[in-house]
Amino acid sequence: MADRSRIRLVLTDVDGVMTDGGVTFGADGRQAMTFSIRDGLGIRLWQHAGVRLGIVTGRETPMVAQRAADLDVEFVHQGVSDKLPVVKQVAAEAGVPLDEVAYLGDDLPDLPAIRAVGLGVAVADAAAEVQAGADLVLATPGGRGALRELIEKLLNEQGKWDAVIAAFV
Repeated sequence: MADRSRIRLVLTDVDGVMTDGGVTFGADGRQAMTFSIRDGLGIRLWQHAGVRLGIVTGRETPMVAQRAADLDVEFVHQGVSDKLPVVKQVAAEAGVPLDEVAYLGDDLPDLPAIRAVGLGVAVADAAAEVQAGADLVLATPGGRGALRELIEKLLNEQGKWDAVIAAFV
């Protein structure tokens, strides 16, 4: 496991991490997803600290594209069935070695990436195998601010938290 103070890139899954994993269908058959606003502010705080973030998710939906655009997420990869090669690709594009990458996931497709990066992280309600393979299991379940929890931990450990929240206090 990498020194958490050296993490320069956070990559995250969406379903079960930034959402609770549920999908709602309207009467017209359209899908809807609910994202945590706390995660959104966490992303903004991370960006304000000058570090990078990306999404690597198995499904492809316009809701993810919209949320990523709203938050100016730098790297967005949807429809990814084998996440590890994409995680390696994004790290290379960002110029960040894998041991300085954190990956946050919740289920079996995330496990290879969680094991390969410097800091593999699981949400509180992740599959048992994912929790066992992670370096860190968060206290927060997916869709309830888990990404924000991770970002707060990293910013505190990197000594950046006070400067980043100065505008709010």
